[in-house]
Amino acid sequence: MGRPDGDLAPTPGQTVGPFFGYALPYPGGDELVGPQHPRPVRLHGTVRDGHGVPVPDALVEIWQADEDGTVPAIAGSLRRDGWTFTGFGRASVDNVGHYSFRTVAPGPTRPGAAPFVAVTVFARGLMNRLFTRAYLPDDPAALASDRLLASLPGDRRQTLVAVREGEQSLRFDIRLQGEGETVFLTYPRH
Repeated sequence: MGRPDGDLAPTPGQTVGPFFGYALPYPGGDELVGPQHPRPVRLHGTVRDGHGVPVPDALVEIWQADEDGTVPAIAGSLRRDGWTFTGFGRASVDNVGHYSFRTVAPGPTRPGAAPFVAVTVFARGLMNRLFTRAYLPDDPAALASDRLLASLPGDRRQTLVAVREGEQSLRFDIRLQGEGETVFLTYPRH
């Protein structure tokens, strides 16, 4: 016998993981551009829990615009050809909580906008994936005018801004909770 509409019993929650390190990565998932690209950027960091301990079995996904600020709508992320930029990447976190992508610095999606990389984190103990952004630190005026960043207290904004480590490296550490917790985003119906 069925239940009337709207009279559904909730099912118990389950956490996501810890199966990411061996079940979801694919060859080249962390390489959005090939080694021949003239302006590669390394986006990397460490995923830590609330006690500051590295999370060794997390998975990080990114989506981003290309260097011109165009959001790609090209299939092929799961079978890299070495030339096509799809804007999507997936990287396992290693035994010390570190992840790394070879990509490009995204351009602003509109004039004056702050360029960013959309980041998703899957990790043990989470009821669902977490969404955040890694803003590029290079344009203080664009960062200051970004609506999302402006909506946050000053001390929380920095958790969304990557740190430049030389011309071709950006560090974006992710703290799942506790002091210095990364700001995570929610989306309607997610």
